[in-house]
Order: sequence, then C-alpha cells, then structure tokens
Amino acid sequence: MIIGLIGKWLFAWGLGVFVSCSLAEEFRHGETISRTQDTQAPSIGIGWNQDNKVFQPAAKHEGPIETFLKPGVFESQQVYAKERFPNVVVALDGTVIAGWNGVQCRRSTDGGKTWSEPISIAKGFMGGGFVVDEISGDVLAFVEEEHPPGKPVRLYRSKDQGATWAKQEITIHPNSLGHVPSLHMNDHGVSLRHGQFKGRLVCPSRWYGRTNYPVEFFHTHYTNAIFSDDGGRTWKASEPFPAMGTGEACIAELSDGHLYYNSRRHWAPTKEDSLWRWSGESHDAGATWINPQRSTVLPDGNTDSTYGLMGGLVRLPILGRDVLLFSNIVSPRGRQNGHVWCSFDGGKTWPVRRQIFAGNFAYSSLNAGRPGTPSEGWIYLLYEGGPEGGGTLSRFNLSWVLEGEATGDGEVPAWVK
Repeated sequence: MIIGLIGKWLFAWGLGVFVSCSLAEEFRHGETISRTQDTQAPSIGIGWNQDNKVFQPAAKHEGPIETFLKPGVFESQQVYAKERFPNVVVALDGTVIAGWNGVQCRRSTDGGKTWSEPISIAKGFMGGGFVVDEISGDVLAFVEEEHPPGKPVRLYRSKDQGATWAKQEITIHPNSLGHVPSLHMNDHGVSLRHGQFKGRLVCPSRWYGRTNYPVEFFHTHYTNAIFSDDGGRTWKASEPFPAMGTGEACIAELSDGHLYYNSRRHWAPTKEDSLWRWSGESHDAGATWINPQRSTVLPDGNTDSTYGLMGGLVRLPILGRDVLLFSNIVSPRGRQNGHVWCSFDGGKTWPVRRQIFAGNFAYSSLNAGRPGTPSEGWIYLLYEGGPEGGGTLSRFNLSWVLEGEATGDGEVPAWVK
C-alpha cells in the first residue's frame, strides 16, 4: 500500500525524486496535499523594498459600497469579432483594458461606453495574467510563444494605460520543485494592498506537468502563482496549489491581506471532484497555498464533461468588505448559459447568482472600476461568446446582480441592502 502511494506520487509530479518533504505532510488518493504555513515569518520576496514611499494604502484604492448600489443596470457590446482568451483590467486612472489573443487589447477611457481600435501588444499567444502595478501605475501583459508553452514567457509593459507596449526582460525563478510555470490561460493578477508584502504583484499561473496532452497526463498538472516584489522585473514561482489536475486559476486579495484562490480542475480522482471549482488560500502573500476545498455551489463548466472551464474573479474595491464576484456557466451540455455569482464573506458562501447570457459562453474574465474615475461603480465581464459571438464586454453594477436568484448558500447581509 505504502509503496503504491509513493509510486503514484512520483509519477504524478513527473520527478525522479521528491525533494521537498517539508511542503507535503500527506498525499491522499492522488487528490490533495496538506500544507502548513508560517504566518508569522513569510519568506522574503525578491527585490522587496520595505521603504517604498510611493505605495498608497487600500483606502486610496477602495471606497464605500454605495458606488456599486446605484439603480441596477446591465449593458453588453461585442468588442472582438473573432479569436478568444479574455483578460480585463482597470488602470489606475480608470481606463478599462480588454485583452485578447493576438496578442492585443482595446481601451475605454469613458468607463466602457466606447472603445479604441485594437492595439497590438505583441505577436504570440495570449499568456493571461494581465496585472496593474498599483505602485508605478504600469500595466503588465504576459505573452507566450506558442501553445502548449515550450519557451519562456515574455512580458510587455505599458506606461500609458495600454496605449503603447514595450517588451521587458524578466527573470522567473523556479519553485522548490524546479518548475517555472506558464501564465496561459489564467485570469488577471493582483497588486497587494496589505501586510508585509504590500505592493507585491501576484499572478495565477500553471504547470503543465509531463505535457498538456494526452488527457492521461492531466493528473501531473497543477496551478500556482508567480509573484514579484520589484514591479515585475524578477518573479518567483510559488509552491503548487495543493490539488493535482488543476489548471487556469484566479486570485483575489481579501481585506485582511489573505489571498483567496479559485481554480479550474481538468482531472480529479472522482468525476464529482472535477465538476466543481476548487478554492484555497494563502497567508504568506502567495508563496504557498493551503486548505483546498471543493465548492458545492460554483460549477466548473458544463456537467456533461469533466474538462472544466476558465472563470473570472474579482473583489470589489469596497473598503473593509470582501465582496467577490465569480463567472462561469450553468449548463448540463456545452459551454453556454453564463452566470455571475456573488459572495459577501470572501468566498465562504455565494448566496446570489444572475444570468449574463443564455447562449454561447466560454472563457471569462472579471474586474471592477476604481473609485473617483469614469469606471467607478462598474463591474466588467469580458467573455467568449455573446449575442454576436467573438468577445463580448458586459458591464453592470452590484444592484443588478442582487436582483438575481438565491442559491441557498448563505444570505445577503443586511449591510448590502
């Protein structure tokens, strides 16, 4: 029995020797790894400058809930006619940047009413993981050479809210397993606002294991993150999210500084484990991940398949509150019937959901407007599909979501109504 488990462990990681015993106390049924974290002394990041005078606290980036509770409104428009792979971010001045394969973006300086013509970022394959550095104000975009990734990821930086882009040389240091992950096709990253590592950039990433296909190798995959403490010039790969078979994730920083992690799962020991999203958390600013849990509310794609589906995630910039939105589908067959779910306790419960579009709906990315800018009070959802196909950008507010249906998973708190 013990020999069998050890053999399964080594095969799943694709390693000749498992060299990091301190990272795993136990591996059960090829499913999850139980980890511990030292929350008192997180590891020192690369290039971290604790005396950074430019950093602005959370109160400068967040505001009251009332900005999201104006009369309910929902609008949609096609922003891309073809291609796929969404990532949407909001620059510090409120410019909304809709990233797409190509690799390209479109910009809106009026909160999402009108959009620029497509702007080329670089030739290549969408890397995912767009992120806004809230210290410099720069917007960073990752580009892969090909898919599945076989060459180092490239990074492009914009200093003018996505109008122009320039390649930047970067270094990504491996994790303890020697793995340098890919960024495809994860949702946007976050710029931390709390704790010892405030200002750190954290982007969800993935390790393709032995190879992307055939499906027999999916159990060697895992999601994790990369993080940077010097504005995106050097990065470190985190330890694995402790559930094998995961791929394509999203991250939100909660008001207490902990990170909430939500991932697609291509493979799991049982079918039921592959039909629902998996979540976890980090108490050390994204260096390690603990407490993997399978949701009983948030679906992972259509239920006639265990393949899963990339979803979007955002924490609304509401000071002192942890209002999260998540996007995916409710479908017994095929990628259709897109919905958003809302949590008011940092992902513990998801008491309300609302339909976005009943027809084709595949990969999606979520973000939110910034206080004091034209984007204030808006929630942005960029997804594959929609009434005209291609890429659709929907914008709406929290009041509109609250008019949706109850899930039975908790209650909408009184401070929201």
